[in-house]
Amino acid sequence: MRIISGKYKGRHFSPPKNLKARPTTDVAKEALFDILNNRIDYEETRVLDMFGGTGSISLEFASRGCPSVTLLEMNSTNYAFIKKTVTELKAEEINAIKGDTFKYVEKCSAKFDMIFADPPYDHPRLKDVPDLIFQNELLNPGGLLILEHPKDFSFESHPQFLEHRKYGHVNFTFFQKEEA
Repeated sequence: MRIISGKYKGRHFSPPKNLKARPTTDVAKEALFDILNNRIDYEETRVLDMFGGTGSISLEFASRGCPSVTLLEMNSTNYAFIKKTVTELKAEEINAIKGDTFKYVEKCSAKFDMIFADPPYDHPRLKDVPDLIFQNELLNPGGLLILEHPKDFSFESHPQFLEHRKYGHVNFTFFQKEEA
């Protein structure tokens, strides 16, 4: 696992072999952040990273200057790896929380400019993630939700659908909350 750009650029971390995660590929991650580079001001962006996995996406957001990144991870091994990596980098902008993402989202009163969700591809509630975010009003006006998902899901009929991008086996669907 490597950090592509920003203040932590080039740092490498080796997740433990027993880590239960499917990290976003470097090719897909680079493509995603190339898109975001033209859409957001990182220094003004509050991020929620649902299903943190290895922490790779949160680290990339923090490295690029996001002042606040909330990362949610339920698995103890994954969470311990994330906490260790955040401590090693002294990445104080990342607030890693161990717990169930769905329960957190249902009780959350914070608002975010960017939400990244990469649930396990076989998660029974994967298709519910966009509705959960919009029903709980977690995005600021103009805010983006990016959902990573397998190819057999289509969200084009969702009212907040913005666009779909595919990089190999990785699919990103972008949703946007309407401007105020």
